[in-house]
Amino acid sequence: MSGLSKERLERLHRVLAGHVERGAVPGLVAAVARDGDEHVEVLGSHTAGGGAPVRRDTIFRIASMSKPVTAVAALTLVEERVLRLDDPLDDLLPELAGRRVLRRPDGPLDDTEPAARPISLRDLLTFRLGYGLTTPSGAPIAAAMAERGVNVLPPRADYPAPDEFLRRLGELPLLHQPGAGWHYHTGSVVLGILLARACGKPLGDVLRERVLGPLGMRDTGFTVPADRLHRLPVEYWHDPARGLVVYDDPADSAWSRPAALDDGGADLVSTVDDYLAFARMLLAGGTHGDVRILSRPTVELMTTNQLTPAQLTASAPLLGRDELTGWGFGVSVATTRDGLPTPGRYGWDGGLGTTWFNDPKERLTGILLTQRMFDGPTPPAVARDFEVLAYQAVA
Repeated sequence: MSGLSKERLERLHRVLAGHVERGAVPGLVAAVARDGDEHVEVLGSHTAGGGAPVRRDTIFRIASMSKPVTAVAALTLVEERVLRLDDPLDDLLPELAGRRVLRRPDGPLDDTEPAARPISLRDLLTFRLGYGLTTPSGAPIAAAMAERGVNVLPPRADYPAPDEFLRRLGELPLLHQPGAGWHYHTGSVVLGILLARACGKPLGDVLRERVLGPLGMRDTGFTVPADRLHRLPVEYWHDPARGLVVYDDPADSAWSRPAALDDGGADLVSTVDDYLAFARMLLAGGTHGDVRILSRPTVELMTTNQLTPAQLTASAPLLGRDELTGWGFGVSVATTRDGLPTPGRYGWDGGLGTTWFNDPKERLTGILLTQRMFDGPTPPAVARDFEVLAYQAVA
């Protein structure tokens, strides 16, 4: 029995092809997989208006879809007892020891109180360490992060080195007590530095040894080798007046050379088949073929909501997504049935134009890779349509 409907997959093709034909995205690769049945769409070109066609092995900048990969690497260290979820991290991250905490998130930087406890690995994984990009608008802490260059985001040009990043971050008080509130992204940057220090090697090597290599994810990493740059498309952002504008060109790509800091939350590149291997591993409870990356209980912990009702209320809607009602370790988690995703559905988007989800109840995986940056927190129509089309194709 097929896991996907052939007739309804044709609808998925027509709708996605329409987005490419109208110029909403220059090209895309989309995959839907269920019960051993797999369907992959490859449409459009590497550049707007034509040029080399997108191929199944086209390499895309997956941005925040990096977060789950880094989280899995961290959890392998938890299972080996190199790290512990709730132990203090002061020995590996001394720059963040002895924290002061703002009395008000929007208050002056010198109006602080002592932290009630040290920062833990759980705080990094759940974005509750007290630092993040989603800070109150106009707050002094937001301006201070920008001035110090610790609000890092692609394309990687001006990142400080890891030790310097933590030194600068350590000059700032926390927005809230450790574990008390959710603020996006910075936890993943710190997590990557932690993994490198815990393993005594660069983050890229840690990910390769613990996740990418065992899963056969050969095209996933922080840089694109020179002999593969022809597989990297031009990245675009949309200007209302000018249309698609080049954001990163393979001819001089920020991903063609090492960066001062490899951001474990935003800087990986990957292909549809590489990320399918990662997604299938999680959906199978931590295994891929004969390889076990994590235990089933650890995968279930990672993909279970970790936020309290009060934290969810303060963070809602989660980065503009009303249907995402929880956060686990590096992934969003659906806790209610407000749309097609069933409770327990998990995954995340990449702001440079990608999205991924696993739905364990439906045994369904969906991956969409494009080279057009999101206009804001809410994914564009092509991504929203893809999710509906993936679910409607369930046989």
